Amino acid sequence: MDLHRQRLNPYAQVNPPPEIVERFPQWTHDETRELLAIRAQLDRSFTETKRNKPLWEATSSMLQQKGFFRTPDQCKSKWKNLVTRFKGIESAEGEIGKQFPFYEEMRRIFSDRMERLIVFEKEKGKAEESKKRRKVTRKKNLEEEVKDALREFMRRQLEMEARWAEAAEAREVERRAREEEWRRVMESLQEERMEMEKRWREREEERRAREEARSERRHALVMALLDKLSQKFL
Repeated sequence: MDLHRQRLNPYAQVNPPPEIVERFPQWTHDETRELLAIRAQLDRSFTETKRNKPLWEATSSMLQQKGFFRTPDQCKSKWKNLVTRFKGIESAEGEIGKQFPFYEEMRRIFSDRMERLIVFEKEKGKAEESKKRRKVTRKKNLEEEVKDALREFMRRQLEMEARWAEAAEAREVERRAREEEWRRVMESLQEERMEMEKRWREREEERRAREEARSERRHALVMALLDKLSQKFL
């Protein structure tokens, strides 16, 4: 059953023989180096997830494929011991590192991790800088859009004011034209009225002159008749 599971999934954990589980022998150098090689291969995944139980199971399965039967908990415990020893040696002075046979493997793992962290921080910094630039660009674009909107508003406002001024001027011109026309009409009416009054006065004078002439003729006629009568009776 375990061999069938391993063929289906190369990382599937194969239960070690009972005699190996009972003895739990000490880790050999080859076994430890295989553990460190696998751990180095999976280190990125270990640092990117908090739930690392499946990763230790994968580590155990990969060791089993190399012929080393260790449980996930054993792999995890061995790794912690190696880390503790490595950190103790890193803080110590002198040539004590030579006494730790896996110093170089551990150093490479942590050096690679540090390089990934530096690259990640650089990429993060670039991303943040790019984000800031995009934010500044968006802000500038927004400011330009606001300025453009204000300029467009002012342009339309000025156009409206210009059209209003033109309309007001046109109305004023029209008003003045109407006033001028009204003045000319009134002047014409006034002149016509004065002309009519003049003709009326002239006709009235002519009528009075005719009346006076008739009156004088009647008076002359009466006087002539009176003279004739007076001469007749004398």
